[in-house]
Amino acid sequence: MEMKGEQLVPASQQATWAALNDPEVLKACVPGCESITPAGENVYEVLMVARVGPVSAKFKGKLTLSDINPPQSYSISFEGQGGAAGFAKGGAHVSLFFENNQTKLVYEVKANVGGKLAQIGSRLVDAAARKVADDFFKNFNGKMASLA
Repeated sequence: MEMKGEQLVPASQQATWAALNDPEVLKACVPGCESITPAGENVYEVLMVARVGPVSAKFKGKLTLSDINPPQSYSISFEGQGGAAGFAKGGAHVSLFFENNQTKLVYEVKANVGGKLAQIGSRLVDAAARKVADDFFKNFNGKMASLA
């Protein structure tokens, strides 16, 4: 699965960068996220519930930040296990640009799923991933607007 997009965040580049690196903000904005816990330098353990079509599972995984260039960009790699539901792994690159008193956030995601998730079909997996991304940005932009 591949997904690209951009969002306009109603905040400065520095404030957007800080929020994207705050586990509490991310936990509040990522749909189904139960915890994001630091597990080393630029490494986090993540626990979340995901639903794809008829399959719902609790995923436990690791998220690692690399190529960190504050406050402009970083890369994220992730892998998670959902028990019988299968696994997900992949990466994303996020870039921030300050434009017209707001921040343009550009992202590219590549991910693979296996197990029952892979059997469901790519259209359902893609639709579920888009919904999670849309819900995240709705939550994130709402939070950033309330801080402005």
